[in-house]
Amino acid sequence: MAFPLPRGITPSEIAFLAEMELVSVVPRQRLEGLELLGGPIEPLVPPRRASLPLWLALLLKRQRRANIMPPPWLHPEPLKLILEVESHHEDYKNAFSPPPPLPGQPSVRDHGLESKARPQYTRDGERYLAAPPFLPQNVAQTNISSRDIPSLPFHWIEVANMLLDAASDDLVDPDQIRRLLKDLREVRMAKIRSGVDALDAAASGGGGVALTGVGAMEMGEERGFLAGVVDNLRKIGASKEQARREQLAEQRANGGYDEAQDDEDDDMEF
Repeated sequence: MAFPLPRGITPSEIAFLAEMELVSVVPRQRLEGLELLGGPIEPLVPPRRASLPLWLALLLKRQRRANIMPPPWLHPEPLKLILEVESHHEDYKNAFSPPPPLPGQPSVRDHGLESKARPQYTRDGERYLAAPPFLPQNVAQTNISSRDIPSLPFHWIEVANMLLDAASDDLVDPDQIRRLLKDLREVRMAKIRSGVDALDAAASGGGGVALTGVGAMEMGEERGFLAGVVDNLRKIGASKEQARREQLAEQRANGGYDEAQDDEDDDMEF
């Protein structure tokens, strides 16, 4: 008898999707261009950097044909700053640091503006909205403004683990990066698990749970916990409602039931 599949997407499937993230590489030798499903790849000419899907960049790295440039957030200093914001900043005590702005849009953190997705068009003229992993959120940047606070992309855990495993020699102080990523992951996981009050309100119809800035792997790992908490809270709420109805029915049977009081209770619930 086969075991039932876990609810939602599995961690291995999330990591597979993250391999489509674009990263910057510096080729060591000339390579011809390729025609991929995600679009054509230009010929690689050293020492000119190029943007490649993560899976192709890792393949060239293992063959010693290219070096991978780490994303702007995968350095010790940006990770320290993000950890400081997540741990001690009052505005993010129960929230997560905002994700990177969409291409061509202002930064939410710097300007206080709402970022909206900019539509893109295919070769056939069809309109679509790009989403991770088809956004350049992990491409190396040469000009980074001092006003820009680094943000974690949607696939930050997967990209960091793959680069640490296959291209640790291209990173600055990989051991310190591992420690900072571990601390940051623990802080963010604690925030997710501490939102039981918000889940209680969501289960009773009081609103949703704010998960802006949560990564794909974090969502996949905590999906079972969040779904289980919401289901249990709904069962508790249903049992309380059933107990209240039984109590009202008992009061009617004993002649001590007041219809005006019932109407008042219904109005309060509404």
